[in-house]
Amino acid sequence: MTTITLDKVKTIKTLNNIAESGLNVFNTERFTIDNDSENPDAIVLRSFNMHNMELNNNLKAIARAGAGVNNIPVDKCTEQGIVVFNTPGANANAVKEMVLTSLMASSRNLFAGVEWTKTLDGEGDQIPKLVEAGKKQFVGKEIKGKTLGVIGLGAIGALVANDALDLDMDVIGFDPFISVDTAWNLSRNVQRAMTLEQLFANSDYITVHVPLTNDTKGMFNNETFAIMKPGVHILNFSRGELVNETDMEAALESGKVGKYITDFPNANVLKMKNAVPIPHLGASTKESEENCAIMAARQVKEFLETGNIKNSVNFPNASIPYTGKRRVAAFHKNVPNMVGQITLAFSSYHLNIADMVNRSRGEYAYTLIDIDNEVNADIIPELEEKIKEIEGIVTTRII
Repeated sequence: MTTITLDKVKTIKTLNNIAESGLNVFNTERFTIDNDSENPDAIVLRSFNMHNMELNNNLKAIARAGAGVNNIPVDKCTEQGIVVFNTPGANANAVKEMVLTSLMASSRNLFAGVEWTKTLDGEGDQIPKLVEAGKKQFVGKEIKGKTLGVIGLGAIGALVANDALDLDMDVIGFDPFISVDTAWNLSRNVQRAMTLEQLFANSDYITVHVPLTNDTKGMFNNETFAIMKPGVHILNFSRGELVNETDMEAALESGKVGKYITDFPNANVLKMKNAVPIPHLGASTKESEENCAIMAARQVKEFLETGNIKNSVNFPNASIPYTGKRRVAAFHKNVPNMVGQITLAFSSYHLNIADMVNRSRGEYAYTLIDIDNEVNADIIPELEEKIKEIEGIVTTRII
């Protein structure tokens, strides 16, 4: 159980190079960036593996400047009351452009053609003749009129789907968990697949944009390949583990899968026939890195200053407009009468509630309460202690 009062300078630690534009968000007298700190208030990172790190008692927030959080011990953070943020959508345009580039380039055998052309170095005046004679081995196909299946219609998948329509492709989408915001932004011309099997059976190209979970791990395998059209192209810019690589190698060898374009090369992928290994470039643009850094920093700053939460992967999203009143932020077990016990602690000090929000996520919940009265600084430690004594409280801050 941890209690923390915010009236001090907060220390931010970075574990990767974070774009300067993101670090500038903390350029106020209330924050300091110290990458040598052993007791930071928050950590901002990209791909650094935190699983073997000790999480200090003062740590309140971790922000991943990107979408995936596999490098962060999320369950451990939740147990210790540390909010974990990611930045969904900040790199969506960069990944979308890479997906569409790879879709067209692989369909036209561009990658293999360029590599072959480089082997002609030293042939001098014979190069044009050799090119004309050899180009027939790289004859590809156009994407116009073909069907693209998009699995996962979040920020990236929706952009891919919409732009593929503009390229005169037919698009089928599957996402049983599509958000209202995404649904509003998705073209009505994207056909809805009721099942994955329907999408697999009708797609010439398939691109996947879902997180890695127990349900999605190895979702591309012999069983699902059997449903697909012969020669289907599969694009994976989400996670390498979504694909059973033994099954993929066999499917490429037989021609059942025509091309496998992946942003996650490894020793297995490099041996595969007709695999196109891309060195994890999906979100590697200057604009994307800046967008992610700014978004991550703003979310951490907002949380430390106001307790408001947006884009957390382990806490419920919750916010109240911050008016400068004293605010209690409590992370606790999602059990009955928790809010009542917290407000009872208020009444013992004759404190009125100006505003309140309580949101739950699975076994845990998060409560923000604004105090209407002017609060004597002397009673803050006592109030913290009263709330701390409530069974089920994980962390408490008075802001």
